[in-house]
Amino acid sequence: MKASGNLHTKRAPYNWARRFSPALIGLIAISYPTWQFVATESWSTEQGSLGPFILASGVWLLFRMLPETKVVQSRPPAWQAFGAIFLMAAALIVLRIAAVIELEVYALYGLLIALLFAFIGWRAIKILWFPLLYLLFAVPLPDSLVAALTNPLKLWISDTAVALLYLANYPIASSGVTIQIGQYQLLVAAACAGLSSLITLSALTLFYVYLIHRSNWRYMMVLIAAAVPIAIFSNLVRVLLLILITYHVGEAAAQGFLHNFAGMTTFAIALIMIYALDKVAQTIIAFRTKELRVA
Repeated sequence: MKASGNLHTKRAPYNWARRFSPALIGLIAISYPTWQFVATESWSTEQGSLGPFILASGVWLLFRMLPETKVVQSRPPAWQAFGAIFLMAAALIVLRIAAVIELEVYALYGLLIALLFAFIGWRAIKILWFPLLYLLFAVPLPDSLVAALTNPLKLWISDTAVALLYLANYPIASSGVTIQIGQYQLLVAAACAGLSSLITLSALTLFYVYLIHRSNWRYMMVLIAAAVPIAIFSNLVRVLLLILITYHVGEAAAQGFLHNFAGMTTFAIALIMIYALDKVAQTIIAFRTKELRVA
């Protein structure tokens, strides 16, 4: 007896695990030495402490969005797929032998893109643009680039903090990124004027905004742009806190638990400010929309 033509067959769930597991296991195996180095040299530091969270949330979002690409998935010609994988794998091996870890991580990222290209094709990869972009934030930037981009920020934060505390009648002066307050001398390190925290905050802002406002890319861009001044302001607050802790409590306290606590506090404040900005903006937009409808 034949089934009625108007009955709908239930579509089988997208079994990404069966399709991608072998490639994923191979990628983990070949990338283990790279991630081991990143974990010990970057993620174990204060600047890169949120790297594992960014990696985990990026991978989660990538696999969460994979079913959306099913309708456009098409495997490329074998020569293109194997060519892309071979090129990225060769670059990874060469850079590992040369011990250029800063570029080796990017070669590993390229290998991930090549594997996705081989399995699902370019059109599907374009749909996954956000999680792939977001995963780049888990990769530590080269030290030379960090130094070049961080120095102007460190100088500005140092000068601004000294000027504010000088107006408050504190015995403080500065020379470059070195601050003298009372009998103590402080160095405004990269962790306190943080390109790293600016990047991490931008990444988490991206993640939050994309999940909540994925359909409104203009609004996304506004909130992402707001993350930059908020991160800079947060770092200024942190430096002020550390200077005041050093002056009133002592250098040992400022370099111990309170140092990390100040970092976590200012970072939390920055995230709360972004969330509050989003809610205020949404309220204003809803109010304006209601006014236009009434008019």
